[in-house]
Amino acid sequence: MTSLAWSEALLLRRNPLAVLVAIGLPIFVVLGLQSSAELMAVVGPDPGSAILTMIAAVSLNLFVYYNLVSSLVARREELVLKRLRTGEATDLQILAGAAIPAVVIAWGQAALAAIASALLVGLPLPVNLLLVVLALLLGAAVFALLAAATTALTRSVEMAQLTTLPFLLIPLNFSGLYFPLSELPEGLDQLARLLPLTPVVELLRLGLSGTTPDGSTVSLAGSFAPAVQPVLVLLAWVVVGGLATRRWFRWEPRR
Repeated sequence: MTSLAWSEALLLRRNPLAVLVAIGLPIFVVLGLQSSAELMAVVGPDPGSAILTMIAAVSLNLFVYYNLVSSLVARREELVLKRLRTGEATDLQILAGAAIPAVVIAWGQAALAAIASALLVGLPLPVNLLLVVLALLLGAAVFALLAAATTALTRSVEMAQLTTLPFLLIPLNFSGLYFPLSELPEGLDQLARLLPLTPVVELLRLGLSGTTPDGSTVSLAGSFAPAVQPVLVLLAWVVVGGLATRRWFRWEPRR
């Protein structure tokens, strides 16, 4: 699995544009959001937490999900996945090896965003670091599994731009990053909290600043009740993504 992950990382390194975006995105977002008080007020009570939440969520949605769909489809169409299955690696190891570079990039972007935020706008210590780590771990697992499942609908790398749009746009726009979910009609706000990216944002906000979806601040010292629902939603998406991948993931191109 380590060898597969390293080979995927080498292929990614040979794409200068992807490397530049991966490294530069957190820094440019930090610089750009300093002048957007309205957007930061939606995401979190302080600039550093707001920026880190946004970068981490967008990285999981874009770099883990979209990049992994494109990568898996390309390997499938080139019969790389078919050849890998004839070796010693299990199916899970093959998929994990392909996903590790994308996940590492997403986590690396979150780390760069934290460093840039701390240096430029100030970043307080997290209220609960465990919830931040949990959001990144479960979020990466969810979007990696959803990426593997989406390849069943994607016949070519070019087609990935279309098949990934629903899971790129809908979870991102209804995650609470751009406007409070309380502004949605009754019932739709609860539905938005069941999308895969929303619980990631909620856990990040709770872990970084103790802020709940309705904007209030809570203490997590004695109770983790506000974090129960987002954790359960993410675990449910892990199960759904795992079942969908097991049922529909194709190792060979359609003929």
